[in-house]
Formats: sequence, structure tokens, C-alpha cells
Amino acid sequence: MKTKTTTKLKDGDQCKVVAGTHAGKSGTVHDIKTSKTGHLTITVKQQNGERFKTLAKNVEV
Repeated sequence: MKTKTTTKLKDGDQCKVVAGTHAGKSGTVHDIKTSKTGHLTITVKQQNGERFKTLAKNVEV
């Protein structure tokens, strides 16, 4: 499983999910938050309007 931590992630970036449940999906980054446990979470909005949440470490820009 390939993972790439992206530290320069910002709202509006195009991204592709490379690991985890949503691997292979892509879209636009929205709502970057830090969870209680310290992990970065993001909401990805696909072109068809579908949204899903994933960890930032599973995404590459």
C-alpha cells in the first residue's frame, strides 16, 4: 500500500486517493481539519458532486 503524506495540502487542490477505502477516486479538497487524535482529515468532492472524507496521508496532489 503506497501512502504519501502531503503537508502543503490546501482547499481547492485537485487530488487522487492512493490508499484506504476510497483508493482510486479523485476530486477537489475541501474542509481540512485535524482530528482529536492529531490526524489530518479532508473532505474530497468528486466531479459528480459526491463527497467523502479521508485521511490526508492517503492522498497525493
